[in-house]
Amino acid sequence: MSETSEIKNWYLSLFKDFENHLNGEKSTPFHRLRKEAIDKFAELDFPNLHQEDWRFTDISPILKHTFTYANKKSTLLPDKKGISRFLFGGMRSHLVVFVNGFYSAELSTLLPLPKGVIIGSLAEALKSNDGTVNDNISKYATFNDNVFTALNTAFTIDGAYIYIPDNIVIEDPVHILFISHGSEKFISQPRNLIISGKNSQVKIIEHYESVDAGVYFTNSVTEIHAGESSVVDATKVQSENLDAYHVATTEVSLDSNSSYESHAVSLGANIYRHNLNVTLRGEGGDATLAGLYLLSGNQLSDTHSLIDHASPRCTSQEHYKGILDGKSRGVFNGKIMVRKGAQQTNSYQENRNIILSDEAKVDTKPQLEIFADDVKCSHGATVGQLSKESMFYLRSRGIGEEQAKSILIYAFAKDVLKGIKIDEVRSRLENILSERFLGKA
Repeated sequence: MSETSEIKNWYLSLFKDFENHLNGEKSTPFHRLRKEAIDKFAELDFPNLHQEDWRFTDISPILKHTFTYANKKSTLLPDKKGISRFLFGGMRSHLVVFVNGFYSAELSTLLPLPKGVIIGSLAEALKSNDGTVNDNISKYATFNDNVFTALNTAFTIDGAYIYIPDNIVIEDPVHILFISHGSEKFISQPRNLIISGKNSQVKIIEHYESVDAGVYFTNSVTEIHAGESSVVDATKVQSENLDAYHVATTEVSLDSNSSYESHAVSLGANIYRHNLNVTLRGEGGDATLAGLYLLSGNQLSDTHSLIDHASPRCTSQEHYKGILDGKSRGVFNGKIMVRKGAQQTNSYQENRNIILSDEAKVDTKPQLEIFADDVKCSHGATVGQLSKESMFYLRSRGIGEEQAKSILIYAFAKDVLKGIKIDEVRSRLENILSERFLGKA
């Protein structure tokens, strides 16, 4: 029996134990979806280097571990003081905290909300048989051809559920903080569902951190639906420990004249894979994707994005940057698809990388697939070292070589962060950059 077959059988047997502990939840409509997902998981194979979308990302280290599902009863909660280091100082927000994938009311703080707004636990919504949840969950992130999404759906217990009714503006950001805590080798599988109604606005921070060192696996799925003329601003910060593994899928559906802006910053994890797919389903939609990955040691960060222009007169911009040191590896595969009939599309994509060592490596593959003729689309990618001209300019003004190098790296990375609209988040990330590259906080 192959290694992949063994680990698949492990998860199949684990599901039987998981199901036996669900008690009354086995009678909910969502549990039927869990069973469909585990059946599909049994049919699908884990990806390998022979598959085009995974040929630069070796997940075999993940498959060597027999992770067990996290157990809420055995999960120890850190105290509020213990998680304060993960907060964005001074930021007023709706704080929704999950520990090992389970909602913690004790650590969360929700501000007063307009009538009809829901910010909280997906588990509670599933137990209450919420019709909006049942209609939307797994509608955007389907599991028919994604083994990790199938695994997540089968083991879904909790995650963030955010529902914004029509014509509601949420002024304060929603900070969803996922904390991994404990030395046991566990798999945490948060499932997030965000529904933004017509003419609504919301800012989301999806944030992953580790309290302890040690090996664990985060397998997350986030589904976002932006209604007509709504605005969804999403920031994802992945800062887990360097022994952790993280596979994430984000599926976004945009109705007409809606706007989605994403900033993804990857700092941690040994292996990190983010599948980010955005579909512009209605006319006049706009999507902006920006990202930054800072890698060192043996880290691997892989971003696979798809911007699907399914309707005319939509715009999209994508701007990802990477800084790599040590033996790290970066992967960027970005595809822009313009479907037949999606005329007057305007789309731009760019990936730029700086290599700081001889052993670091980047594989970048921007793609355009265009089936309409009245469009403006372009893309580009660069991989290189620091500009000799810029280094010379700084050195000629009396700045030492190492300091000049740090200044240029900091400026290169900061260019992505300046688009983050939440001041406290942007400032915190800029401080991390400053400490890493300029030697000061």
